Amino acid sequence: MNRALSQRLEAEVPKRLAELLGLSERQIKVERQPSLPGGRAGEVDMVAHAGTFIFVVECKAKGEAASAAMAARQAKDFAQHLKKKSIPLVAVPYMGEVGRRLCDEAQVSWLDLSGNAHLFGLPGLRVQIEGKPNLFKRPGRPRSLFAPKSSRIARCLLIKRNHAMTQRELANAARLDEGFTSRIVRQLEEQRLVSREPSGAVKVADSSALLDAWREAYDFSKHHIVRGHVAARSSDQLLRQLATHLKRGKVEHAVTGLAGAWLLNQFAGFRLVVFYVAQMPSMEMQKEIGFYEEERGENVWLVVPNDEGVFHGAAEHEGIRCVHPVQVYLDLKDHPERSSEAAEQLRQKLLSHRHGK
Repeated sequence: MNRALSQRLEAEVPKRLAELLGLSERQIKVERQPSLPGGRAGEVDMVAHAGTFIFVVECKAKGEAASAAMAARQAKDFAQHLKKKSIPLVAVPYMGEVGRRLCDEAQVSWLDLSGNAHLFGLPGLRVQIEGKPNLFKRPGRPRSLFAPKSSRIARCLLIKRNHAMTQRELANAARLDEGFTSRIVRQLEEQRLVSREPSGAVKVADSSALLDAWREAYDFSKHHIVRGHVAARSSDQLLRQLATHLKRGKVEHAVTGLAGAWLLNQFAGFRLVVFYVAQMPSMEMQKEIGFYEEERGENVWLVVPNDEGVFHGAAEHEGIRCVHPVQVYLDLKDHPERSSEAAEQLRQKLLSHRHGK
């Protein structure tokens, strides 16, 4: 963690606890680098005694999914090994939306230096403050492990999440040069999203955290989306009709969204059919398909991706080419209809650790 930010977090967390709990700062007693019974030490940043409550605190420089998930595990594990009842707590400069959800799901309290907090866990403790803006935004465009090109690394690792790959194998699979691959892998290691085998090969350390981190950063609207309508008797017929025309016209394509979720695991019906296409079909082909651009009554999205990586791992299902389940899961974010339910079911059935390839 950035040293200056680390020092600020360690200094500010006791003050924030005092403020949130209505205590004076003198009533907050802090143990730095605390030890567990039996000699296990240094697993969290501090234990804070605040009135009748004991908080096991792990600080992170970022409140994004990966950092929050890792910190929540560390704090919870330490708290479970203390002989006294304690409350695991994650402290960050600003807690992102997915980070909040992950902490809540893990039943771990959190607070940030921007003024937000969710403290719970023992009778008499319930503090919830949200809606405060991020006071730690950096100017300019942030570097992202999940930018279109960089995300090829995460995709390859998640597709083969139970297998270790050398960096050369990973670079070849992602169609990236080895230097670029090495930089991305190093950043993933720093966030403990990937781990190294004794041989030097890398593999996913926490597929759930990696998927959450990517989904938090993912923005489907960054692709080029052309919305329109095609006359069809049913959504199923529309899906097959489009797939047939694109295949016949030799346009690289793969379905995603709810139609993709339906192909992969027969999730509930869909109205909107979304296809990735390597390039927009010609006007002649659009007429042949019966595709007309319009947003009112739209039932088809033709999407030119911002990176060819979306096609990696695509496979045929019932004769229709579909992107890999990882890509379908990402694309369902903020899609209409029952996309949230479809994403959750897809994750449970095809993307959990029990279903690795």
